[in-house]
Amino acid sequence: MTNQSIELDRVFRALADPARRAMVERLSRGPAPVSELARPLPMSLPSAMQHLAVLEAAGLVRSEKVGRVRTCAIAPEALSQVEQWINARRIEWERRLDRLGDYLQTLDSEGESNGPRD
Repeated sequence: MTNQSIELDRVFRALADPARRAMVERLSRGPAPVSELARPLPMSLPSAMQHLAVLEAAGLVRSEKVGRVRTCAIAPEALSQVEQWINARRIEWERRLDRLGDYLQTLDSEGESNGPRD
């Protein structure tokens, strides 16, 4: 397994949880303190911090502690890797669908050139 594959596995595992996706969604609008990220979630602050630790381990979030406040921010590099992986899959499926469309069009054209079938 390649290093990139291991990193992608970590990112997808981190994003599999709805609470962590909500945190990433909030952070996509800008940095936020941990307390703000935890507030809308139905969990304790320590549980929210565990979720943030998973996001940090996956490279999706960075945090910085200034005084008593820990502020988190999105780490766009990890999301860029995921985007590249998804785009590669999308491009491949578009190629396959284009080939299928060409094939179906060929079948349709052959059917028209052979005349009506009864």
